[in-house]
Amino acid sequence: MTTLLMIGELARRTGTTERLLRYYEEQGLLSPERTAAGYRVYEEADIAQVRRIRTLLTSGLNTATIAQVLPCLRDDDGRLVPTCPQLVGELHRERARLTDSIEALLASRSLLDEVITAAPPEFADLVGTAADRPGPAGRPAA
Repeated sequence: MTTLLMIGELARRTGTTERLLRYYEEQGLLSPERTAAGYRVYEEADIAQVRRIRTLLTSGLNTATIAQVLPCLRDDDGRLVPTCPQLVGELHRERARLTDSIEALLASRSLLDEVITAAPPEFADLVGTAADRPGPAGRPAA
């Protein structure tokens, strides 16, 4: 017999909120059944599904991409494993997109560090100690 969970129980067991679970449903990531009264009911398997969604969100994927890749993933002792050959290529493209974003953010931070470093030393008292000011390569001065 399948154990059914109400939305509050699924939220509690996955460490998320009911609002977020409803959002996942809107995005096509979860498909709960409905009772005659219209309440959402979930299966035990949805616990693992929510965990997969959370892992993929944390890895930088958006919900539209997650909706595409979820059917091609299986959980192997807490590790997500691709089950469709085309998924590996898609994940490489997503990784490249993330790398481009990281590089752009690092370049922005470097430019900001240059501006901060150019400030007169007496301005440091207004925002923190000299140790908080960036040194070479954007790292705090030692």
